[in-house]
Amino acid sequence: MVTQQATSAVVSEHELSEMRSLLEQRSGILFDVSRERFFSIRVREHMSEKKMAHGSELLRVIRGSNVEYDRFLERLLTQETSFNRYPAIFRALENKVLPEMHVKKFWENPRALRIWSAGCASGEEPYTIAITVADTIESSEAWNIEILATDISKQALEFAERGVYPRRELETLKPHHLTSYFTQEGPNFKVRPKIRKMVSFAPLNLAQAVYMGKFDCIFCMNVLIYFSDERRAALIQRFYDYLEPGGYLFLGHAESVAKAGVNFQPIVVGDSLIYQKPDNAATKKSTAAGQEKS
Repeated sequence: MVTQQATSAVVSEHELSEMRSLLEQRSGILFDVSRERFFSIRVREHMSEKKMAHGSELLRVIRGSNVEYDRFLERLLTQETSFNRYPAIFRALENKVLPEMHVKKFWENPRALRIWSAGCASGEEPYTIAITVADTIESSEAWNIEILATDISKQALEFAERGVYPRRELETLKPHHLTSYFTQEGPNFKVRPKIRKMVSFAPLNLAQAVYMGKFDCIFCMNVLIYFSDERRAALIQRFYDYLEPGGYLFLGHAESVAKAGVNFQPIVVGDSLIYQKPDNAATKKSTAAGQEKS
């Protein structure tokens, strides 16, 4: 609900446009026409909280202080997520991708698996990934499993680090997940160390290219929709570069790599669409084996 004080804050269309430009320049996040009303309301709410009467005051403050800019950005970020939010995606991870990785890496020493959750919000996604890995990979404790979870929101990361969630947030998980991977603390449930140690959290602005090594899987669910077409294409290219050959990219249902001009192979698994980076070495090996047989 918008308070009367919030609606009385005066901000011009030009000032709103300046704020949108600053946010896109620094965070890559584009508040386009489809979110114009949402943006205007949140700006006025923020101005009301800060007791600012005019948009020019807010512009001056967020341009001059990184702390104030971060607080303004937090006001605008919507952290909509949940455990097992897209069951079909996690079934694809469980039934196809992880068994494939298990076979591929079984004889490696050490056996290692690196997964990136880009835009992890309050942690439900990376913890769901860790639970799926623990369920699927036999003797997962013997593997070096690293799930890197990043987000631009420091508040969301602080919540995720704690790993404590109310019971209602866990309703999408299977009953045995609750008993195996969480401990009850009063009305809340805390992620057990077995799962927690798989996940490391770090602040990251996806608009800035930071190389973090190679990954076997990258999850970027419902994040690309907040970027311009140009930034989206650049980010998909980075994901491609960061993936190991044969690695997989998982996107939200409304997102696609189609316009990015990147050589991902789309794969339908059940009700989900995932993207694989071609493994040229495996292709050559398969071709050679076929030639030998002939």
